[in-house]
Amino acid sequence: MLIKTKAIVISSVKFNEKSLIVKCLTKTDGMQTYFIHNAFTGKQNKQKNVFFQPLNQIEIEAYHNTKKQLQRIKEVKIHYLYHTIYLDVVKTAIALFLSEMLHNSIKEEGKNEFLFEYLESALQWFDSHNQIFNFHLILLLQLTKYLGFYPQKNEANNIFFNIDEGVFSETPSSHTLTKEETILFKKLMELKFTTTEKIFSASQRRSLLNVLIEYYMFNIGYSKKIKSIEILSQLFE
Repeated sequence: MLIKTKAIVISSVKFNEKSLIVKCLTKTDGMQTYFIHNAFTGKQNKQKNVFFQPLNQIEIEAYHNTKKQLQRIKEVKIHYLYHTIYLDVVKTAIALFLSEMLHNSIKEEGKNEFLFEYLESALQWFDSHNQIFNFHLILLLQLTKYLGFYPQKNEANNIFFNIDEGVFSETPSSHTLTKEETILFKKLMELKFTTTEKIFSASQRRSLLNVLIEYYMFNIGYSKKIKSIEILSQLFE
């Protein structure tokens, strides 16, 4: 079936030196994987790899076959052209980190327009603003609403957050954050992208980032090391 849809590139991997395997979140069909033949060779194809940088927002015509794991793209063009993300070293590092997290976190193949539209608008905001100290933290936390494990409503006297169950509690357990980590986590829950103040110190951001990754690991069920986190941590020293 030939479909036309907006898509966000989640990841791309070189295959046999000439081609790409690209994972995209599409607006119409959720997560799909595409085989891009000869992405680096030939007059018509040698620029194709430019379209498939992580988090690029594209528009595609593609052949989808539910019986196949790899789909095929007929036409591709940029839907939203980023002006800063791949020209700013900090934004590039954040983009690569988020790409890796999204690759490991979004599993569904079914349509989820709310998830798509959230990422679409968040990334466009990221591209057009400079105060992005907390962007990746806010995005990952808010994304859990669409993935099904956003923290339950907090009560004032619950001073520990349980990352296994996603709830706040009065007493600690083997999977709860410390009081200090919970305070930071509660503060993060109150933030929006438009919050321009730094709010957190570099060490506090690192602590929150580790908490969020651990929270994702518990709820998504993966244990791979996030390779890009080391570069991100160095940039936010």
